[in-house]
Amino acid sequence: MRLRTFHWLVLAGASLLVAAACSSPAAPPPAKTASPFLVTATFKDVMDSMVDPSADYLWESVATIVTKAGTEERRPRTEDDWKKVRRAAVTLIEATNLLVMDGRQVAKPGEKSENPGIELSPEAIRRVMDDDPATLITLAHALHDAGVKALAAIDAKNADALSDAGETIDNACENCHLKYWYPPDAVKIEGAGSVRKK
Repeated sequence: MRLRTFHWLVLAGASLLVAAACSSPAAPPPAKTASPFLVTATFKDVMDSMVDPSADYLWESVATIVTKAGTEERRPRTEDDWKKVRRAAVTLIEATNLLVMDGRQVAKPGEKSENPGIELSPEAIRRVMDDDPATLITLAHALHDAGVKALAAIDAKNADALSDAGETIDNACENCHLKYWYPPDAVKIEGAGSVRKK
């Protein structure tokens, strides 16, 4: 008899706990925390300090140089050569993530285009970015993927594949320049993914 009474008490207590849990208000959503990223450099800084020099290093690492003295076939040959081009590829790849971070300014306040009329002003670039933020992400991802292609060629120590990846990087850069750098009337498309000034 006592055992049966004990079971009833346990069941009653459990029922009260379930009822209390069901009737309690839902927990409020966690408060939104501030971004952990400290965005200091401008878009122009990232391009000048990371994207441009890294892409240039990759392009120049595989080349045919013809001079009066003869022809030089430039390509990475030593372990140190491959290590240096790998660093450039990794820097280029990760720089594309920096380009799409929220809060990054195009240029410093008051900074002007170096070639007005040939390049859009920082203010005009900002307007284009703000009007179509999805395209910036798409173009940055295209450059990222081109950099990954170069990295794969480097890890395979395949200079020919690195040269091919360099062309893919060039196309990704030019497509981005068409959107954000050249004034609309200063360029024309010459084939898929190829952009040149008039």
